[in-house]
Amino acid sequence: MSGDNYYGRVVNMHGGTCNIGMVNGGSAQTGSPSADPALRAAVVELTALLRQLQTQVPPASARCIQDSLPAITADPAVPPEERHRALMAVAGIAATVGAVGRPVADAVRSLIELIGA
Repeated sequence: MSGDNYYGRVVNMHGGTCNIGMVNGGSAQTGSPSADPALRAAVVELTALLRQLQTQVPPASARCIQDSLPAITADPAVPPEERHRALMAVAGIAATVGAVGRPVADAVRSLIELIGA
């Protein structure tokens, strides 16, 4: 097992009976990466732009934006593939609506550069 990398909490159990639960004395996970302030700011900006765009697109596109919002976050727990899929979905909508979608497309591009996707 040497060389294995573990992030977060690890529980090793050796014998015993009725081993249930775990006592967590700390408030933050050890080894959990905190979101970069620039990444958080980019997510906040994009989310605000998407909420504005939602009111200016057809209902089906507005639902797609709404469905994508939970994955567009700085939370490292969101799988990168899910975040990327959501960003591509909203970028596609922004591209199809023309000039009104330009700020969203630019914000998506900036966010993708920040996360390196």
